[in-house]
Order: sequence, then structure tokens, then C-alpha cells
Amino acid sequence: MFRILDRKDLAPSIKQFVIDAPLVAQKAEPGQFIILRIKEGGERIPLTIADYDAQKGTVTVVFQEVGKTTIELGTLQAGDYLADFVGPLGEGVKFDDRKKVLGIGGGLGVAPLYPKLKMLNKKGVEVTSIIGAKTADLLIMEEQIKAVSNKTFVCTDDGSKGRHGFVTIILKELLEQGEKFDEIIIIGPPILMKIGTEITKPYGIP
Repeated sequence: MFRILDRKDLAPSIKQFVIDAPLVAQKAEPGQFIILRIKEGGERIPLTIADYDAQKGTVTVVFQEVGKTTIELGTLQAGDYLADFVGPLGEGVKFDDRKKVLGIGGGLGVAPLYPKLKMLNKKGVEVTSIIGAKTADLLIMEEQIKAVSNKTFVCTDDGSKGRHGFVTIILKELLEQGEKFDEIIIIGPPILMKIGTEITKPYGIP
């Protein structure tokens, strides 16, 4: 059994849990995920690791209530237990010889972006970040992203916070202004990643 140490409501239908999982925390890397079950016989669901602390033995996950199991998961509180919390799974990301990186997160994509930028920041890489959401109340982890970034741009589709428009508008402007990056990370809805990739192609930035 794995205890939920802390629960936060980041936005309507978006929750953050900090789980007591020392063995997972010791091995976790940015880009990996876990699989959890709420109870015996329950559905197994994969969630990206949004943060981890090997010393405290904790792993943080962020999820959106979109189906039966995630809605049930969202009813749990600090002090409750999960039946299974398996991981870390998947390949951790590697960033070799990067000096300047741009990270872009749209909507729930901000959560898996965070551990990557946190690792880069610890390595002394210059980090610029762009995060966005449909509305201000759906914007998540703004302070955490700012804490690991040299510069942060915020935008919302409806203009209720930060720049009015999509994150790709700021991406385009930065590149047109001559900003140079060794790598660009884009995490979010498929359409965001598609448009972002098309914008970066002429500049030859991976």
C-alpha cells in the first residue's frame, strides 16, 4: 500500500498527489512514468512522474479527471492509500552538452515539462519557459516552472492571464527575434506539438 502524503487541487478537475514511494523515488528520472491502481482488481493507469525527491522518498503525480478511474482517484485525500504504485517505467530523458533550452508546456503538459526543466536548471543550463492554458484557472504549476527558469512567459487562450494567445505565438516571436536554443521541448496537446515542430523546422533546432 502506498500512502498519499499530500493532495492539491491545481485547477478544476486537475489534482496533484505526493505519494510515499521511496523505492520509486530513488530510481526516478525526468521523462519516466508510474502505473497505479486505486484498489485490488481496479484499472491500471499510467501517469507521468511530475516530480520526485529521493531523500524524502516521495513521488509527485498530476492527473486530470476525465474518466471513471481518474474521477474516483480524485476523491482520495491525504492519508488514503493506493493499492499499487509501480515504477519508474520508461526511459529517462538525456540532455547532453546543452547550454540554452526552451521548454513549452500547454495545459496538463506543464506537469511532465517541470521535472525536465528542473534537471536542466540544476545542471546550470539557461532555461526559458513558455506555459499556457485555455484560461487562467486552468494554468498549473506556474510558480514551480518560474523557480527553475531564467525567463518565463505565460499566456492564455482567452487572455485572462499573461499574453492573449497560444504558446506558439511566443515561440515564433522568440525565434524571429534571433533567440538561439540548443534544444526545444514541447509537451501538450498533439496540435500544439505539431504546430510547434513546424515553427522550429526552418531554424534547425532539435
